[in-house]
Amino acid sequence: MDRFHLGDVVKLKKAHPCGGFEWEIMRTGMDFRIKCLTCGRQVMISRPDFEKRVKKIIKSAQD
Repeated sequence: MDRFHLGDVVKLKKAHPCGGFEWEIMRTGMDFRIKCLTCGRQVMISRPDFEKRVKKIIKSAQD
């Protein structure tokens, strides 16, 4: 079972340069596409890198 789902909002350990910590998951797979909820910037990040950087799931799309 996968921990992360489309639409989840996660908090990362380090802030984005705009100052935002919260990101929405836009795409899952070998790479993740995440969107900063502060400035709207979208970033592609590898799965191992993403899993290391996530601090917690703020809002799950499964609820």
